[in-house]
Amino acid sequence: MPDASGEWWLPTADGPRPTVVLVHGGYWQPGYDRHLEDRLAADLRGRGYLVWNIDYRPASAGWPQTLLSAGAAYDDLLTGRYADRVDRHRVAVVGHSAGGQLALWLASRHRLPRGAPGAPNGRWLRPTLVVGQAAVAALIPAAREQLGGGAVAELCGGSPTSRPERYAVADPVELAPASGPAVLIHGRADDVVPLSQSTAYERAARATGAPIELHVVPGGHFEHLDPGSVACHVLRRTLTQHLR
Repeated sequence: MPDASGEWWLPTADGPRPTVVLVHGGYWQPGYDRHLEDRLAADLRGRGYLVWNIDYRPASAGWPQTLLSAGAAYDDLLTGRYADRVDRHRVAVVGHSAGGQLALWLASRHRLPRGAPGAPNGRWLRPTLVVGQAAVAALIPAAREQLGGGAVAELCGGSPTSRPERYAVADPVELAPASGPAVLIHGRADDVVPLSQSTAYERAARATGAPIELHVVPGGHFEHLDPGSVACHVLRRTLTQHLR
């Protein structure tokens, strides 16, 4: 199992705190890391949240290293340096873009078959909430549409036709519903990850009767990283509703 990797952002308040796990985007490519989330991490820390801003291995590391490393980083909530500061009843996983795929996947690990990459082995902390920000939430159409210039096929090591078993354990749509409420936030003018990605996940989750919300907000793809944006206002309101 790959080592956990990330950065803790500690609020001034003592004791266990509502906790947000941030998962950065970048179409699972090298060169993108957790620092994409630094402004949001600082904003949430200032509002009293304990923040665990994680990294993960890129798709170029080969299947299934991206999933395994993200899972290992998430599991650090139970065993890491500040595990005693985590309020285990108030944990949200928030992912942007490709990180949205990983966030939804992290919140759906209870749906993985035994032996699948990332399937819980022993203790697993079920998130209270998962939020996908412009999430790559439906891998099969994303692969067919060549989103990210073929990034989905690289993540899974092939197409949905050639590697259906991998899509079955990596695609949030295939694993719906998540372990708790899921909220999707998507920019109306997003030209990097189309809104159809979020609507596909919304349909899949709603078909199971699971709690799901989709908020379509002004702007494009990168406003989710700007604490002053409408997208981040909706995120903060969502965290308050579910974690406070």
